Amino acid sequence: MLNKQKITILLATYNGEEFLDEQLNSLNNQNIDNINILVSDDGSTDNTLIILDKWRAKWIKGSFTILVGPQKGFCENFRFLINSLDADDTFVAFCDQDDVWRANKLNNALKRLASIGVNAQAMYCSRSRLIDAEGREIGFSPIFSKKPTFGNALVQSLAGGNTIVLNFAAFKLLRESAKRTTFFSHDWWCYQIIMGAGGHVIYDSVPQIDYRQHGNNIFGRNKGVQAKWRRIVALFSGDYSEWIDVNLYALEKCQDLLLENNVDLINKFKIARKGNVVKRLLFLFKNDIKRQTYIPNIGLYVSALMGKL
Repeated sequence: MLNKQKITILLATYNGEEFLDEQLNSLNNQNIDNINILVSDDGSTDNTLIILDKWRAKWIKGSFTILVGPQKGFCENFRFLINSLDADDTFVAFCDQDDVWRANKLNNALKRLASIGVNAQAMYCSRSRLIDAEGREIGFSPIFSKKPTFGNALVQSLAGGNTIVLNFAAFKLLRESAKRTTFFSHDWWCYQIIMGAGGHVIYDSVPQIDYRQHGNNIFGRNKGVQAKWRRIVALFSGDYSEWIDVNLYALEKCQDLLLENNVDLINKFKIARKGNVVKRLLFLFKNDIKRQTYIPNIGLYVSALMGKL
């Protein structure tokens, strides 16, 4: 039965000729029969469009549609894809142009989402295996063991967008929010809006994709010395605080979509961020606001101490 479910893959491309063919081949190898591909190309000047046209001509699992993207960066490209899909009877997965999906990725996601039920908003995401430009394993994304919560979503994204699969109800919620507002990143926003509305987030600790690390990544690996240094720089430069600003502005535009207690938490967060150091720290402690792992959680409290929350 799961094999007959319709799923739409939202694929954002931009000058992705080097790895795109391998990614599309991994989508074709998914053990799901009914897969529609919706691509937004953000102004590629290489052979990306030629590769896409080749796959469109031979795609037999469903539709294969190529759109001209907004050319405002990767986040707006995904937002454009979200708003371009008007179907309400399809699961939705996000896809980058340079990864490799395991053959059972979508089937595994649909099985996990089926356990939630069709009416509840639900999002599936997973850990990733990290590979280099040549496809060699170089590690894994961090494993997150804490239960997904809205408090966690306020201060941290849970998993890469390239691992996310949404059920019908969750995608309708996401699309409604995307009509109203921009956001910092589609993966973090999915986590925030779904948890904020009282939905369910399933985190799979078993990697389902090979997440390629190379020089053109917008956000590379989330592990290792370079990743830790990047987070420290974001903290001290104020970038992290600016990301929180963007997210809170977006949540404000969607308050009527959220549970009342989560709107209350947002308002308390806004007040605490403008308060003194004691108020900032007490807010985190009293409301059990945590990041998923130990060192980043220390960083969260340091950001509160520094007024960079």
